[in-house]
Amino acid sequence: MGAESKFRLVDVWVGVRDPRQTTKVEHDLIELLVVSVSAVLSGADTFVEIEAWAKEKLGWLRQYLKLEQGIPSHDTFGRVFAAIDPDEFGAAFVRWVGEVLPVLANGDVVAIDGKTSRRSGKVGATPLHLVSAFAAQAGVVLGQRATAEKSNEKTAIPELLATLALEGSIVTIDAMGTQPNIAQAIRDRGADYLLAVKDNQPKLAESIDDFFIAFEAAPAKTPHQFHEVIEKDHGRIEVRRCYVFNQLDCLHAPERWPDLTSFVVITTERTIRGKATSTERRVYLSSLPPDAQRLNQSVRLHWRVENSLHWCMDVVFGDDQMRARTDHAAHNLAVVRQFVLNLIRLSPTKRKGGLKVQRLIAATSDTFRAELLGLV
Repeated sequence: MGAESKFRLVDVWVGVRDPRQTTKVEHDLIELLVVSVSAVLSGADTFVEIEAWAKEKLGWLRQYLKLEQGIPSHDTFGRVFAAIDPDEFGAAFVRWVGEVLPVLANGDVVAIDGKTSRRSGKVGATPLHLVSAFAAQAGVVLGQRATAEKSNEKTAIPELLATLALEGSIVTIDAMGTQPNIAQAIRDRGADYLLAVKDNQPKLAESIDDFFIAFEAAPAKTPHQFHEVIEKDHGRIEVRRCYVFNQLDCLHAPERWPDLTSFVVITTERTIRGKATSTERRVYLSSLPPDAQRLNQSVRLHWRVENSLHWCMDVVFGDDQMRARTDHAAHNLAVVRQFVLNLIRLSPTKRKGGLKVQRLIAATSDTFRAELLGLV
């Protein structure tokens, strides 16, 4: 949030209703949430750890909060998180991001992708699957929507898109979200789409494959855009070749896709220590005009969601080990983790090092923690 934020931390959760009976409330909801964010920022990953950290830092917390009844037990944290309406909690997150994140630049990539918290949920129940919108250049989460399972992403994605300010951006989605209604939802938000095509659209995928096989036989005869990127790192060479076409009449039912302007084929060849190890071909639909360099870069930026969000949630925040299994607890705690990730990445006061280092410093430095939380 930082010193330049218009928000105070206690203002973020305004609009989130307290789910408890008034007569049974011992700990203020906003204070409980501020304590939770402070603890997660400082390295706590579970409700037990949140309670333990907060009890150790009670004196520091009381510089900013009343905490008249002290620190809630881990059971209280768990019950409250389980009962909070996740739609209200997510809406508060989106409002906060809208205040602290500068408007997306024209052409910024917003990657939509889902992640399963594998150990969440009760035995026999489906674990939490959270679909998130990730601003690739800024490295922050714009919003999220929970689904019962990955197959329900087709329902969750339009609901998520409807909550976001996306005008001028490029929305990228893997094949699960390649649906005409999702393409329309993206265009309705004033954004362009870049959608992966796989076996979930078999006739469309086949028509692109047939077109590209014919193209490879005589490339000079077919108008197209081309861009190549070669990356070298520690004996590994990756060559990404991007071909962009606008011969839409060669595709299966192109009229199903609103404002479809181009289709893209990207081939990737990876070589390790002089030996070719893998070749991959991926295809996409886009409302963007045929610009091979821009589209090649946009596809590359999409995959930041894997390393800069999903990997961080698992390795830095222990998301896959999360055992919150009651009602909405796993969902709401995952949102807090994404909130902390955004806090660190947006703060002008962060120190050298990755997210793990920032959390370590926040755990040990009262001043740094207060700065990140916007308390000073």
